[in-house]
Amino acid sequence: MSDTETAAVVAICLSPAKGTAKTCRPDAVLRAGHGLVGDAHAGDWHRQVSILPLERIEEFQARGAAVKPGDFGENLVVRGLDLGRLRVGDRIRIGSAVLELTQFGKECHDRCHIFKTMGDCIMPRHGVFARVLRGGDIHLGDPVSAVPSYTVALLTASSRGSAGERADVSGDVMAEMVADKGLAVVERIIVPDDEDRIAAELERLADVVHVNLVLTSGGTGFSRRDVTPEATLRVVRRLCPGIPEAMRFQSFAVSRKAMLSRAVAGIRGGTLIVNLPGSPKAVRECLGFVLDELLHGLEILAGDIEDCAVTVKH
Repeated sequence: MSDTETAAVVAICLSPAKGTAKTCRPDAVLRAGHGLVGDAHAGDWHRQVSILPLERIEEFQARGAAVKPGDFGENLVVRGLDLGRLRVGDRIRIGSAVLELTQFGKECHDRCHIFKTMGDCIMPRHGVFARVLRGGDIHLGDPVSAVPSYTVALLTASSRGSAGERADVSGDVMAEMVADKGLAVVERIIVPDDEDRIAAELERLADVVHVNLVLTSGGTGFSRRDVTPEATLRVVRRLCPGIPEAMRFQSFAVSRKAMLSRAVAGIRGGTLIVNLPGSPKAVRECLGFVLDELLHGLEILAGDIEDCAVTVKH
């Protein structure tokens, strides 16, 4: 591949039943949390989509193997992307869809016909498996690229927590959920319910540490000590009202008290700051409502994606 060519999809292969040959087709639909629609290996597990590099197939063909895309049971064949340099948890974009890599290689319990013929098979060594984070239509020739890793800082506003009198369970929930999406937590802090202190930390995380995302927990209620929204408004330069509105709207179906949340969200430079509630249960609910969309927002904010008008099927 020349330097001017872009990494791309060169084969899309599906089979309606396990143990049957996969058929190549010009397009397909990736569904979030499922895999390729119509493929027997899709489902609620970590190996929703299997991928092979075209270069490994061509090397195997050069050794005399009469094989073609789909013969190894792979769903996608890509050209020009060095999958070997990526790690579990890294993400790749295929067209408008985003996949998270979950496994490299696999143990082959039953020798396939390729192994029996050649004495070898490349799938156990070079097969890459992924789950679908964002769905979408895919087509032959769609560009494939590694998605940059984004950094996250977690700030818990709690006077008792900062004094060591209360465990930061909400911080644990935030850390678990963002790690599950492949985001790197670079800093996690607990500060008292003090507006100046919270604002100073938010400024530092945005202007000095340059994290992509700051999630705060606590201080969004009606109590006099709840000052996290005020501190956030002092720091951000562009408001993102849709994020807290979406969390309140979704949470209202769980508890009518969601209307009392004063959480805000906004942007300072290249950093998105989002307020979350203080209770672990509410953190899990609210962050779960918006986390996938926050990832899309980070891509736009970082300049890694420009076209937001792509129609995506889930």
